Amino acid sequence: MSLRLLLVAVAHARLAPIRQRAASLRGGADAAWDALRAHVAADIESTHLRDLLRDDARNAALTFACGDITLDCSRQRATVETLRLLAALGEARGVAAKRDAMLRGDLVNESEGRAALHTALRAPRGAAPVLVDGADVHAAIHDTLDRAYAFAGKVRAGGVGSTGKMLTNVVAIGIGGSCLGPECVYEALRSEPAAQAAAAGRSLRFISNVDPVDAARALEASDPETTLFVVVSKSFTTAETLLNAQVCRDWLVARLPGVNPAMAVAGHFCAVSSDVEKAADFGVEPDNVFGFGDYVGGRFSVHSPVGALPLALHFGPSIFRKFLEGARACDDHFAAAPLEENLPVLLGLFGAYNSAVLGFPCRAVLPYAQALSRFPAHVQQLDMESNGKSVASDGSALDGDAGEIIFGEPGTNGQHSFYQLMHQGRAVPAEFIGFCESQRPAHAKGRPLSCHDELMANFFAQPDALAMGDVDEAHPERACPGNRPSLSLLLPRLDAYHVGFLVALYEHRVAVQSFLFGNNAFDQWGVQLGKVLAGRVADALGDAAEAAALNSSTRGLVAAYRRHARASIEAVASGS
Repeated sequence: MSLRLLLVAVAHARLAPIRQRAASLRGGADAAWDALRAHVAADIESTHLRDLLRDDARNAALTFACGDITLDCSRQRATVETLRLLAALGEARGVAAKRDAMLRGDLVNESEGRAALHTALRAPRGAAPVLVDGADVHAAIHDTLDRAYAFAGKVRAGGVGSTGKMLTNVVAIGIGGSCLGPECVYEALRSEPAAQAAAAGRSLRFISNVDPVDAARALEASDPETTLFVVVSKSFTTAETLLNAQVCRDWLVARLPGVNPAMAVAGHFCAVSSDVEKAADFGVEPDNVFGFGDYVGGRFSVHSPVGALPLALHFGPSIFRKFLEGARACDDHFAAAPLEENLPVLLGLFGAYNSAVLGFPCRAVLPYAQALSRFPAHVQQLDMESNGKSVASDGSALDGDAGEIIFGEPGTNGQHSFYQLMHQGRAVPAEFIGFCESQRPAHAKGRPLSCHDELMANFFAQPDALAMGDVDEAHPERACPGNRPSLSLLLPRLDAYHVGFLVALYEHRVAVQSFLFGNNAFDQWGVQLGKVLAGRVADALGDAAEAAALNSSTRGLVAAYRRHARASIEAVASGS
C-alpha cells in the first residue's frame, strides 16, 4: 500500500466515530433543515424586513459582540426563533464536534489524509500539544517562525545583496493562497501608521499571474542590486510560480553581469517551500528556505511563512506578531463561545441559511475601507475553493448546492458599480465591514463631517436601504423593494491585530459552512483538473502533432493562436 493510501486509510479510521455519530444524526439534521424551511414558509416569506426592524428586542437579540467587535445580524430575514432553529441546525450537524476535531488535529481532510491545522500557526509558545504523526506541530512552527523573523531582522538591519547594496525591495512570487492572503494583508496595513512607519524606506511587490505583464510591472520598478525575491511554493513545483521565478532569475542575472550567476541568485533569492532540495537546485541557499507542514492548505496559509516571510521583511516581525495575536483571539473565541454567540459560527449559520434555505446563490463582501481592497478577492478564494463542492466528505452526493458566488468591492466605490442591481435587481445577501477609526483621518475645510464620517454614513445607510427599500407609486422606476438581507461587522480600527482577527473570522466561517453542508473544505480537486488539461494544451502549443488529441473546438482556437504567433514572428523578422 502506498503512503498516500495508508494516510487516507488512517484518516478514515480516526474519523470513524465522528462518521458514526454523523450517520446517527442524519435524520436529525434533515429534520433541522426541514424545521427551518417550515419556519420560513410560515413566518418569514410574508414578513418584510422593514417590519422586523420595528422590533427593538429582536434587533438587540440579533446583535453580538466579541470584545470590541460587533456583529449586527438584525437585517437578516430572521427572528429570534430563526436564530434558535439555526443553533439547533448547528447542533444537529455536529458543528461543535467537527470544530473540535479540526482544532485538535484530526485528519479532517479525508480525501488527502491530512489535518487542517492553520490554527496551530498562531498558537502561543507553551500551548497544549497538537500532534500530527505523533509529533507536536507547535515546536516546528515556532522554530520556523523564529528563523523567518531572524532572517527578516537581518535583512532589515542592513542585509546586503551580491553587490553590497542593502536589500530594501522585496518581490514575492506565488499564486493563489501563496499570494492573495499576503497581498491582502499588505494592502490592509501599508497605510496604517505603525505598519507604515515600520516599513519606511522599503517596498513590497507581488507577482502571481503567469501573464508576463505581471512580472514586467513588478520588475520595471525594481533595482536588481537592492531586490530580494521570495519564491512561495510549498512543493516547489507550482508551474506558474516556477516560471515567474525563472523569469526573475534571468532578469537578475542579466542585470548583474559582473556577478557570478550562482552568487547572484544565492544573494537575492529566498523561498517558502517544504522541498529544500528543489529550492536549492534552483539556487536558493538551504538556510534561506522556510517550510511548513502539509496540514496547512494554501488558502489558509497566510499566518505561515507564506505570509510571515514577505510581511516581516517589509513591516518587521513585531507587526506580524500582532497579526498572529489577532488571529489567535478569534481562534480562542471560536473554540469556546456557545454556538449562538460565536461570531464565526453565526456567519456560517446565516450564510447557509441565505443560500440553502432562502435560495440566494451569491454573497457580497463589502469592506468600507479602501485598505481592504484585496479582502474580497482573498475571501473569494478562501470560500469558493473550499466550499465549491458537490460531493460530501464521505463521497456521497450533497443534497443541494454548497458554497456561494462571492464578489465585492470597497465602499463607496461599489455603490457606484453593482449596488444598483442589489437595490432593484437581484437580491444579494451583503456583508458590510466597517471601522470606527480611519488609518488616515482627513477633514476638508468647511465641511461639517470628516471624510471618514462621510464614509461611515454610507456604511450605516446602505444596509437600511437594502432592508427597508422605498415605495414610489408615481415613479415605479425609482421604487426599491427592499427586504434584501445583510449583516454589519464593526471593528474599532484596521490595524495588524484586527486584520488578523478578521482573516481568521472568515477562515472559520468557511469551515462552519462546510460542517453544515457536509463537504470537505480543505481539498480542491477541481483546481487540479484544470492544471492537468493546461499541461496537455501546452504540449499542443509546442508540437502541432499533439493537437490531434484535443477536441475540435480547442484545436481550432489553438490553430488560430499559432497562426497569429507565426505571423507576428514573420513580421518582426521582416522589420514590418
